[in-house]
Amino acid sequence: LAPWIPVVGLEIHAQISSNSKLFSGSQVQFAAPPNSLVSFFDASLPGTLPVLNRRCVEAAVMTGLALNCSINKKSLFDRKHYFYADLPAGYQITQQRVPIAVNGSLSYSLCVDNKMSQMVTKTVRIKQIQLEQDSGKSLHDDTRSQTLVDLNRAGVGLMEVVMEPDMCCGEEAAAAVRELQLILQTLGSSQAVMAEGQLRVDANVSVHHSGEPYGVRTEVKNINSLRFLAKAVDYEIQRQIEELENGGTILNETRAFDSKLGCTVPMRDKEGKQNYRFMPEPNLPPLILYDAKSLPANMDHQQVVNIDWIHERLPDLPSVKRVKLVERYGILPEHSFALLNEDGLTEFFENVVKQTQMKPKKVIGWILNVLLSYLKQHSLTVKESPVSSVLLADLLNLLEKKEISSTAAKQVLAELWKGEGKTPLEIVKEKKLELIQDQKELEQICQAVIDGQENEVIMMVLG
Repeated sequence: LAPWIPVVGLEIHAQISSNSKLFSGSQVQFAAPPNSLVSFFDASLPGTLPVLNRRCVEAAVMTGLALNCSINKKSLFDRKHYFYADLPAGYQITQQRVPIAVNGSLSYSLCVDNKMSQMVTKTVRIKQIQLEQDSGKSLHDDTRSQTLVDLNRAGVGLMEVVMEPDMCCGEEAAAAVRELQLILQTLGSSQAVMAEGQLRVDANVSVHHSGEPYGVRTEVKNINSLRFLAKAVDYEIQRQIEELENGGTILNETRAFDSKLGCTVPMRDKEGKQNYRFMPEPNLPPLILYDAKSLPANMDHQQVVNIDWIHERLPDLPSVKRVKLVERYGILPEHSFALLNEDGLTEFFENVVKQTQMKPKKVIGWILNVLLSYLKQHSLTVKESPVSSVLLADLLNLLEKKEISSTAAKQVLAELWKGEGKTPLEIVKEKKLELIQDQKELEQICQAVIDGQENEVIMMVLG
């Protein structure tokens, strides 16, 4: 039988890192008291009008450039109508017809057979990036059987990044989103913390046989962790294959991932394709962007967004940072991935290297194999590490000068981990862990051992 070919495409909503919302002056803040950050416009009081937030536009341009997109110098806003308790206007302002950025690409890497030493690089095409508002949040209180609405999130600026269906499994989807997350965090265009809902993923999944058209797709909505994304996609692929092999059909439906059960469950069908009745947003003019060539001479620079100006100021992206780490320190490419994957670990590594005589290739082993496993064991971030880069550098210097053995160094690290404020040298002296350099002293110790075990020595000689 011909094998099934899975097809996976992603739509990712990233919350723009901005002090205020996309069209109102309300503050953006996670976990603020319910309904404390709502302007008249967010609550959709009659007569209120949207005013576009320049910072959100710059963040979207920056993201588009980092993802190799073409930036549209003229983009348009549209209304997408759907009626829901947490969307007071009854429509969302988005960019349906002409979004801010199109036709990009994202390269990401993943391990072959879980071997860090074998990595392959793949590319997913980016169809578009569009600006849109977030909706509020419905809180379902089952005990009182009522729903409460918190509008703090209503109107917060989002970038929707639409990826083409270029992936084929959960691992690829998770690797692509992780790379996107690192890029957004490097740019500062989104904090992209999934646990705080700043990055939410919808996965479109279908399966077909080679040479046949794509199968009916399902959409798994609002996945909020990379682990769950990989599981949800792989589960959905298997579910569809089993359904089809048993003579069933796949419904074009929206599903949710139940993380406790590890499976996807139906939410609603898309049979009567929801009619969002898109229409041009009458209260917003077209969004016009400039570059160095098209910028009018008498224009107030505070009022416009200059694409070239943003392009010149893009920071080094993760892929460039990795290459530089490998070149500068002679570490393996897979080690550069491990360093960048943990927030703050690259800086920690570089600080240790600066303060120690040990070669970077040896330092990386200590950081990835010993320090990182301690952090993971205790669910701590690099910034929360009880062992600072200074302390680790002092410890590695003792090891490098052959004042202690590597076994002793691990014992010292275990003590340092307790965070009692002792230096590595103090711990070494306290626990008598020094290596003995003096040959005479060694001979005396050996002699004392032999003298104290006369019978055993005689038995060995006779034996």
